[in-house]
Amino acid sequence: MTAKPRKSQAKARQYPSVISWRFAFVMVMLTSVFFALLARAAWLQVVEPDMLVSQGDRRSLRVEADTVMRGMVFDRHGEALAVSVPVEAIWADPKIVIERNAPGDERRWHALADIMQMTPQQLLSRVGDDPKRRFVYLQRQVNPAVVDYVKKLKVPGIYFRQESKRYYPAGEVTAQLIGFTNVDDVGVEGIEKRFDALLTGTAGRKVFRKDAKGREIEVLERQDATMPANLQLSIDQRIQTVAYRELKKAVLSHGATSGSAVVVDVATGEILAMVNSPSFNPNNRRNTPVHRFRNRAVTDTFEPGSTMKPLAVLSALEFGSATLDTVVDTHPGTMRIGGSWVRDPNNYKELDLTGIIQKSSNMGVAKLVLDMPHQHVLALYNNMGLGEETGLGLAGESSGIFSYRQRWSDFERATFSYGYGLSVTAVQLARAYVTMANGGVNRPLSIIKNNEPYPGQRVLAEKHALAMLEMMEANIGPGGTATRAQVYGYRVGGKTGTARKAIAGGYGDDYIASFAGVGPVSNPRIVTVVVINEPAGDFYHGGEIAAPVFASIMGASLQLLNVTPDADTGPALISRAGGRNVN
Repeated sequence: MTAKPRKSQAKARQYPSVISWRFAFVMVMLTSVFFALLARAAWLQVVEPDMLVSQGDRRSLRVEADTVMRGMVFDRHGEALAVSVPVEAIWADPKIVIERNAPGDERRWHALADIMQMTPQQLLSRVGDDPKRRFVYLQRQVNPAVVDYVKKLKVPGIYFRQESKRYYPAGEVTAQLIGFTNVDDVGVEGIEKRFDALLTGTAGRKVFRKDAKGREIEVLERQDATMPANLQLSIDQRIQTVAYRELKKAVLSHGATSGSAVVVDVATGEILAMVNSPSFNPNNRRNTPVHRFRNRAVTDTFEPGSTMKPLAVLSALEFGSATLDTVVDTHPGTMRIGGSWVRDPNNYKELDLTGIIQKSSNMGVAKLVLDMPHQHVLALYNNMGLGEETGLGLAGESSGIFSYRQRWSDFERATFSYGYGLSVTAVQLARAYVTMANGGVNRPLSIIKNNEPYPGQRVLAEKHALAMLEMMEANIGPGGTATRAQVYGYRVGGKTGTARKAIAGGYGDDYIASFAGVGPVSNPRIVTVVVINEPAGDFYHGGEIAAPVFASIMGASLQLLNVTPDADTGPALISRAGGRNVN
């Protein structure tokens, strides 16, 4: 009996397929990752590459800047008037301060706050008010001893930066003239502002790439520093010091509100001294009233009073209505014009032109001016530099108040002749007297030392200008109004000025006392103008308080300039007793 074959109980062997679902999944994932990386690389390098570039530059790119200090200011002899000294600023990185918990180290933090003259809480609020900021100044232009102390504290996030600080060796003597800079070394007053572009250089700059060890491997950009220029002024520091000392003494002794003085070289028009009182310390301006910063000699105007009488006499000489031999009848010493009065302090009767200047006769100059067209008087005053800037270009310089209207009353013309109805600055008045002193040539004034004087324009006949110097010399002799202006050993001439200060609706009880003069008369070298504002007490005339200041400044200046004395003996007195009185 044949046996039946057994049916196999095992399943048939099955072979796995070549592409299983696991393999497919892995391939799909790898392909996806590849394309994702490819797309990301394309995005970063083609569409938006700036982020990678900036991150790379942040790690390897560095910028260095060279500090350039401000140019120096010198006087005409090379004496420093303004210099820059290197200092440091203390600054903080708030992010580093907060992240490294610098305030947590109370001993160091309290010591830092104390040297910064703040409480710890104030220091924390200043640094930590915005942790996202990366830079905040704690203190600028810091004393080197303070910087050394803060460096030794080693407070995290506190750093230092090189900068410069302006220093003024002459202090208050040149304060308003030189001016000062702000904390960013930018000129904001005086010469510092006027010549800021010249005194400011451009810092150098180098952009380079470094490796991981901090070594320089590539210079990408280099910009050389532009050095600032130094500035040499026409100022003579010796004369500047003398002028300030004498002016300050007069302002204090007479209880005046303020004062100004200007000394000008006749031949070149250079300013040798320009001072104001009260002054201030430009190296420490804390709590200084702002009004003291202005240079009153160029900004403040005043009615010049009798210092205008020489110009009025010159107007008559230039017009031809008077000659050097003219005699004017001032009797009886008063004159009524349109309901107002013109007066002299005394009845001088008949005066020649020298007598008009010597006695400072209002009647004399008024009659001279009324005998000619007012347009001619205005034109001559303007040709002498009144009503326009002097050429100095200093910040805040005023051109004065000068009317060009067509209609003038006779009384206005009369008062105009002795210095009312117009306003001038001290430097404008000095320019007019320089024009007389150099023989009638008007040229701009200069605060910069010049090898050659600026070209000028003749506005007066030389014989008239020289004659006026002799007339003004009579004013400081016996019988004149300015005998206290005499300078020992030198012939000098000048004119006093005393004018009431204008107020709303008229004139008040305050005065401006002034004196403008030339020396020496035989060969004029310098012109000096002194203005004293609102003197207190019983003395307020220009001959009483401004003339002595002129004498002190003029005498010292002529000696400092080695000018040979031209007076025969004793004080500079003219031989004649004064103006001729014809009875």
